[in-house]
Amino acid sequence: MDDASVDTERGEFSKYLLDRVRQLEEKNLRLWEEYRRIESERRFAENQKIQYEREIRKLRSELERLKGPPLVVGTILDVLENEKVVIKSSTGPKFVVNASQFIEGSDLLPGTRVALNQQTLAVVGVLSPPKDPTVYGMEIIESPSVDYDQIGGLEAQIQELKETVELPLIKPEAFAKVGIEPPKGVLLYGPPGSGKTLLAKAVAKRTEATFIRIVGSELVQKYIGEGARLVRELFEMAREKSPSIIFIDELDAIAAKRLESATSGDREVQRTLMQLLAEMDGFDPRGDVKVIAATNRPDILDPALLRPGRLDRMIYVPLPNFESRVEILKIHTRGMNLADEIDFGQIASATDGLSGADMSAIAMEAGMFAIRDGRESVMMSDFDKAVKKVLASAPKTVPLSDSGEMFA
Repeated sequence: MDDASVDTERGEFSKYLLDRVRQLEEKNLRLWEEYRRIESERRFAENQKIQYEREIRKLRSELERLKGPPLVVGTILDVLENEKVVIKSSTGPKFVVNASQFIEGSDLLPGTRVALNQQTLAVVGVLSPPKDPTVYGMEIIESPSVDYDQIGGLEAQIQELKETVELPLIKPEAFAKVGIEPPKGVLLYGPPGSGKTLLAKAVAKRTEATFIRIVGSELVQKYIGEGARLVRELFEMAREKSPSIIFIDELDAIAAKRLESATSGDREVQRTLMQLLAEMDGFDPRGDVKVIAATNRPDILDPALLRPGRLDRMIYVPLPNFESRVEILKIHTRGMNLADEIDFGQIASATDGLSGADMSAIAMEAGMFAIRDGRESVMMSDFDKAVKKVLASAPKTVPLSDSGEMFA
């Protein structure tokens, strides 16, 4: 065999070896990728197994807990020595029982609700005091959108409200330096629609305190003692979440004068009122809890509620005068597309005796008349028709007196 043939065979053999090496490398790469995929699936399967085992243990534990015997609810009447307490179970009888050593002695106080073992009636846990969900629903979580600049013509009332409610919460040291106690409560009184609730909403927006709103009629309950209990829990929550502000709207629903010849329903309302009087000026200090009340019938309120120490400051919220009506109209028409011919002074002159709520209704009705005619801007003729419509339906509201005297 000549050298050329040998070289050719060597070249073919080398090419074969290179091709074989490439094939083996590709196969090795595929096998390595397959190994990594299988290893990843194995780790995923192990993680899934651990999660399933954890969930199985959790479900078994929950099943065992649910299969456990029920606990009896009781109340501690007295605390004795040697970790023994006198309890009254929910079934009625009284017992002297042991208390679990895992319960702090400071938690075992007379009047505390506890959980009792069904067999031995031993105290195994301390329960939180019962709370009415209605009371917790009274807390305002989202801040109202109304601010002081959206209230027209009540600058003096806003200033008094700031001094009485906001200042004691923001700068209590100012009162301490002067040596006086800050006012505890405020009564906003005046004709309907004059802006009493708007003032309370503005306070809720401005202050960082917990704001709790309740309508007086919500405290009138069907069963004896329920209204008083709601008042007690309302102030307890306010103290727990202090600094806080309690706003009682339509106060006259539960704070009317007490009369001798009263029906059983009136007596229950009076019990609620007496609890309110005790909470507002009782032996227990209220702390950083301020009370704002609103009514349009101050003449029927019980005198005990109006004395200093309960509602210290009386703020009269009158019907708006000419300048105030102009300002209120400007506030309610800020976002409206108005024609250049609009004369707020003329509108205010034609609405003497109307409230701020009526002025808001006039702005809305004027916009409705423009929409009805298919226009995108509100004209003076729309306001004229709106004034006539609101004047025809508005009640004839008479102020208490020009000076705001409560019992004129």
